[in-house]
Order: sequence, then structure tokens, then C-alpha cells
Amino acid sequence: MSHKSGFVNIIGKPNVGKSTLLNALMGQDLSVVTPKAQTTRHRIKAILNHEDYQVVFSDTPGIMKPAYKLHERMLHSVEETLTDADVVLYVTELKDRNIDDDLLFKLQGLLSPLYVLINKVDTGEQAAVVAAVEHWKNILNPAMVLPVSALHKFQLDVLLDKIVNVLPEGPAYFDKDQDISDRNVRFFVTEIIRGQILQQYQKEIPYSVEVVVDEYKESPEIDRMRVLIYCARESQKAILLGHKGAAMKKLGTDSRKKIEEFIQKKVYIEITVKVADDWRDDDKMLKRFGYQ
Repeated sequence: MSHKSGFVNIIGKPNVGKSTLLNALMGQDLSVVTPKAQTTRHRIKAILNHEDYQVVFSDTPGIMKPAYKLHERMLHSVEETLTDADVVLYVTELKDRNIDDDLLFKLQGLLSPLYVLINKVDTGEQAAVVAAVEHWKNILNPAMVLPVSALHKFQLDVLLDKIVNVLPEGPAYFDKDQDISDRNVRFFVTEIIRGQILQQYQKEIPYSVEVVVDEYKESPEIDRMRVLIYCARESQKAILLGHKGAAMKKLGTDSRKKIEEFIQKKVYIEITVKVADDWRDDDKMLKRFGYQ
């Protein structure tokens, strides 16, 4: 069998389970998964290697109406995925039948195969699944509409087979012996900590912060890192720290455990909270945080 290699880009609204899907396909957690929307901010490439193929998945931020310049940068990364993919996966969920007119136009004009994945089918009846399949066939006329459950890995083997079948023949884009993502360890450290913030704090706090690894020192026994958490206002800093620093202590402990599990090594984390007024609308800060 000849070798196949290609790019598969995952798009959809917030909270439809895109990141859960990616993690299930990869067999490990690379994207932040929480019940809250907007958990993915950066485009993340995950590299699935096999003797006969290499699939490069891209998980993108959820599609939404921008409220800040941050959201505009995030949407730009989604639009880029529609031009450089060998396959596009549009993830929706069983109860959702709506799609933005602009996105509808772009998906209808795709040159690459479009697969519509109806996620969370385990939450409804068979009649609802059949109705949803017909709806998306009529709206988008995609190459395939597939009911799936990312949480329970239902039909993901079918999905992967379909993807591999349409990928072009060619050599691997990334080193098969080393790469599982185009992102470095620092990036995944920030994502793990941001994921813990999403789980620990409520309301606006998780969406008002950005995490930066300011320093990372490796040694054979332990990795030491200094992490900065930026928030938009002084009142948010107080909430992040908690009474006598209790909330920040819990965040540090939970994050350390997750990071150690991910890199399979002991780590020491020093976390500092800083205020950057309205950073989500500050072009310089957004560029510093990697939002191009």
C-alpha cells in the first residue's frame, strides 16, 4: 500500500465537542476540554502517525460573533483552515440546525471534501438523528454526513477510514518518530493551566485571562517554570488569587499534576498574576500572546 499524508481541519461553533473529537482521534489530550465555550483559542495541529499514513488534524477556535479583537484574530485562524485542507470536518451537534450565512457560503464553495459530523448523537433518539442527517445533506450537500459521539468514540473508526481513503499519496509532513503536534511543550503547559482556570473559576474570569510561560528550565530530575497569568482588571486578579492565595494555590497544585502527567516528569511551577488592562483589544498584547 502506498503512503498517504494530508491535512484535516476541524471547525464548528463553540461547545460542539471539537476538542473532544480531536483528543479521541489522537488517543490523548492535546486540546482543552471543558463544558464551557471558547476553550480553544489557538489553532492546534495534532499529528496522527501510522505505517501507511500521516493525518495532520487542526483544531480551531469555535466560530462566534466577535466581541473583542481577540475574537477577530481567532476567527481569522478558522478562515485560514478553509484554504489549506485536504478534508474539512464541520462539527455540529444533534440539536443544532443553524449556520451563519457567511460560513454557509464558504462551506458550499469548498474545493476540498466536506464531512459534516453530527456529534453527541447519544443524547437523542434515532428519529432526531435521521432528521439531522437529512437537514445537513440538504443545506450543505457534503461528501458525507456522519452521526458520531466523540465522548464515546462512536463511529470514529469509520470517520478515520473515510479520511485516509481520500488523502493524497505522499510522504509524511512531520517526523513520525517524534512529532505529535507542531506546538512545543511550553504551549501545552499554558493550555493545561488555562484548562484548569476554566474548570476552577466561574463567569467572566476564564475568558479574561491569558497564560504565558515566562521561563522554562529543564533538568534530568525536574523541570522548573515561571508562569504569568494576565487578567484584564484588578478585581479579576483578586478573584484569581482568592482569600489568602488559596485559589491560586489550588490552581498551581492541580496544574502541576496535569503537567507532570503530560510530560511524564516532575515539575515545579511558580505562578504570578499580572493585570494588563483590556488586553483582549490591545494589538500589541495580542501579538505577544501569539494571535496574529
